[in-house]
Amino acid sequence: MSRVVYVNGRYAPLHDPLIAVQDRGYQFADAVYEVWPVRHGRLLDREAHLLRLARSLGALSIPRPMSDAALLAAIKETLRRNRVQDGIAYLQISRGVARTRDHAFPAPQGRPTVVITATQIKPAALHARAAAGVKAITVPDLRWGRCDIKTVGLLPNALARQAAKEAGAVEALFVDVDGAITEGAATNVFIVDADGVLRTRDLSHAILHGVTRAAIIKAAEELQLRVVEGPFTVAQAKAAREVFLTSAGMAATAVVAIDGAPIGDGEPGPMALKLRTAYLEAALAAAKRTAAASTAGASVADSGAAQL
Repeated sequence: MSRVVYVNGRYAPLHDPLIAVQDRGYQFADAVYEVWPVRHGRLLDREAHLLRLARSLGALSIPRPMSDAALLAAIKETLRRNRVQDGIAYLQISRGVARTRDHAFPAPQGRPTVVITATQIKPAALHARAAAGVKAITVPDLRWGRCDIKTVGLLPNALARQAAKEAGAVEALFVDVDGAITEGAATNVFIVDADGVLRTRDLSHAILHGVTRAAIIKAAEELQLRVVEGPFTVAQAKAAREVFLTSAGMAATAVVAIDGAPIGDGEPGPMALKLRTAYLEAALAAAKRTAAASTAGASVADSGAAQL
């Protein structure tokens, strides 16, 4: 089946040329994005991703192109047309097309460009990777100073991921000038220290405020695990009982080696596996409750959006 993409109200084959050359997302990375995990046809952590999207748009002064209900309806239809039940839904919103290439924002601002894609990912493949764990490398953190805004300016992340791939690893961990790990190229990072304390970098401009990160912290607290948010070094990570990554696509996935050095016994640890299961079960249950509540209170006209 040919993949279908949503662009500014139109559903079309993925490879149709639908984006203008002068779109500021293409010329300046003047755009934000959001990624939802999809399980059994439902968006996980739906509202948290919408809130972060609103925050990113506000930080860049990009006007909201549509209501949340309309956006969710478009995502649902994109999932349906691509027959995606398990995978990810990707949304990108740029400032739109400008008449001339000028670094300053166009005045007046045009209509934002909205792109939605849906990708099927077999759950069995994700579970198999989590069961085996992944390898990671460390790289200097050369990104801009507002990593908390989810923009499409991801060249340093792409270069880091390529370096990881060439080293036979899955993820690259950014290291700041103080020798502390900030986050992965597309993930947040957790460690379990020698005392069994769960540690992750504290929220600041230096890291993305991960939706899955927050959900994992909540799951850990519900399991009465101690969680500390603050810096930790590469040496501390390599000496940890466990290291694991969180993201919309990975949920919680253990790191079994960093720069070739095994973590613990070189196998996924019990805390990563327990938190992965707890997160996925809680997120899917919440998605079902949200769908049921929305459907019960929605009119026939907007019930399609409420199903997500």
